[in-house]
Amino acid sequence: MTAQEIQAQIAELKMDYVRLQGDMEKLESTGHPGMIEKAEQRLANMEVQLAELNKKLAAL
Repeated sequence: MTAQEIQAQIAELKMDYVRLQGDMEKLESTGHPGMIEKAEQRLANMEVQLAELNKKLAAL
């Protein structure tokens, strides 16, 4: 995987992360606690993925 490919994946994950945060705000305002928990887990998974990609990028 090239540095450019890793950077593209990082950018995509960051956009998804921000979108999901916005979705969570909407869910909180409409009162969907079960869905919020799932979204929080997805955010945590994205953070792990971002950390792994940043490590790969730093190793290049």
